[in-house]
Amino acid sequence: MINKGEIINDILVQLGVSTTVAFYTDTILEDWTDKAHKWAAGYKKWPFTEGRISTTYVADSATEVGFNYPEGWKPDSIRLLQVGGKRFKKTNFYKYQEFRENYSSDTEKIFSDNGNLYFINPNADVSGTTTLWGQYTPATLAETDNTITTVFSNAAEEGNEAIVEEVMSYAKKKEKKLAEAFKHHERATEILTEIWERIKDEQAMYQTVNDDGMFERFDVLRGSFQEDIKRDRWF
Repeated sequence: MINKGEIINDILVQLGVSTTVAFYTDTILEDWTDKAHKWAAGYKKWPFTEGRISTTYVADSATEVGFNYPEGWKPDSIRLLQVGGKRFKKTNFYKYQEFRENYSSDTEKIFSDNGNLYFINPNADVSGTTTLWGQYTPATLAETDNTITTVFSNAAEEGNEAIVEEVMSYAKKKEKKLAEAFKHHERATEILTEIWERIKDEQAMYQTVNDDGMFERFDVLRGSFQEDIKRDRWF
């Protein structure tokens, strides 16, 4: 199964009915498929729902009231932010507000987000393009287009089977067959969990760079960070 039309056809086959039956109209199946797709797409932070978007950066009063999240992105999902190619460190929103109050002229490259807004320290000496990486919510599956694909179609097609199973759970609830509904929902979650485990196995193979670490190295005697230490100094 690749597209929405094939998914709905498989649902009809499993139900053993056609959409001429008033109990399962085209509209009902369209709505259920869209609902199940959104549920499955949000079940985990899938790599195939990761996105990137760029916009022109303007450091002005708008920075203090916050910039709007990209349309369709999940709240609090920005993982990486760069301005003019310079990476900003993500901080807790309340700590960010405290920082802006206590160090109102500090140029540290930090950002935070809250709800559907993100905030960039306006004193950071940067300009150019803001680039964001984060997680988006898939658009509604268009009712008039049966060729439209899901987020799983070109990445993990088993996810479409999970969508079918979830729609089947809705159908069995409608038929008041709650035990069967639970089994279909359980199977849907099993399929998605299997996909997620496979993704985690692949991600476990990622290598870190040599200078990656949890903490910056600190010179206890001199009271400075490792990158500030000059070699062969006599003071």
